[in-house]
Amino acid sequence: MLQALVCSAPVQPQRPTFSLAGAGSVLIGSTAACIVVGTLIGWAIGKTGYGLAFGAVVGIPVGVATTVIKYRNI
Repeated sequence: MLQALVCSAPVQPQRPTFSLAGAGSVLIGSTAACIVVGTLIGWAIGKTGYGLAFGAVVGIPVGVATTVIKYRNI
């Protein structure tokens, strides 16, 4: 019976790679969620257009912040 000892370099755990599509979907999803919530609040008070605009204004920084927090350590 033949046995061989194979010595190889230790395998490094693979780091998650940055996915541009994933970051874009987090950005768009967070922004869209804020727009929907703003529109619903505006609809509830009778000012749908204002709610949509407010949701968009709030949603852009929220989307950016969510993306930065999710992908900060990559």
